[in-house]
Amino acid sequence: MATKEEVISKFKEAIVNGDEEAAVKWAKESISIGLDAYEMITKYGGEAMEIVSKMYEEKKIFVPEVLLAANALTSAIEVLKPYMKVETTKVPAKVVLGVVEGDIHDIGKNLVKIMLSAAGFEVIDLGRDVPLQKFIDTVKEVKADVLGMSALMSTTMPGMKKVIDMLKEAGIRDKIVVVVGGGPVTPEWAQSIGADARPRDASAAVGAVKELVEKLKQKRGESW
Repeated sequence: MATKEEVISKFKEAIVNGDEEAAVKWAKESISIGLDAYEMITKYGGEAMEIVSKMYEEKKIFVPEVLLAANALTSAIEVLKPYMKVETTKVPAKVVLGVVEGDIHDIGKNLVKIMLSAAGFEVIDLGRDVPLQKFIDTVKEVKADVLGMSALMSTTMPGMKKVIDMLKEAGIRDKIVVVVGGGPVTPEWAQSIGADARPRDASAAVGAVKELVEKLKQKRGESW
């Protein structure tokens, strides 16, 4: 039987190589030897995708390879998801999630989606490369409590600020919590554009959303 270190290493290697079959195999193996499903997804899956993102930015790989890596992790997540332990929320809320226009890196957003869904939030996932106006239209349409945006490239980060400005122009900024994330997005930058939080990872996103939604509903009430 493989050691825990070997399983983690092989799992990460499979994701970086975009090997879906191997990623699923090592995800199953991780459960059989007692590794924590949540840690496999958020820590080791996240580390693997950071390697992929760095390789992409250095032009060592291209979009097809990034998508293969993301698909490998997504398949592994399906195996690991039933074994995750997440505390559920007592305050129901609708969350709109998406990767900003021009950016196709959605694995971080997908991790947040999985964690928020597991915690009992209703998640509306707009996917990747989302036109900025679509964020506004969807928030209005579903009367969302939370808007989560991610970007993994510094060139697409300004789209987040534009969306927040558009929320203000539409007169609905105070009706919603805005959470941002992604590799180049720092807490300082998030604060500078008027976001409410930049959680450090998918797990922290659940805690931050719970806390912010409770405050929002106390201030705003249940109605939009």
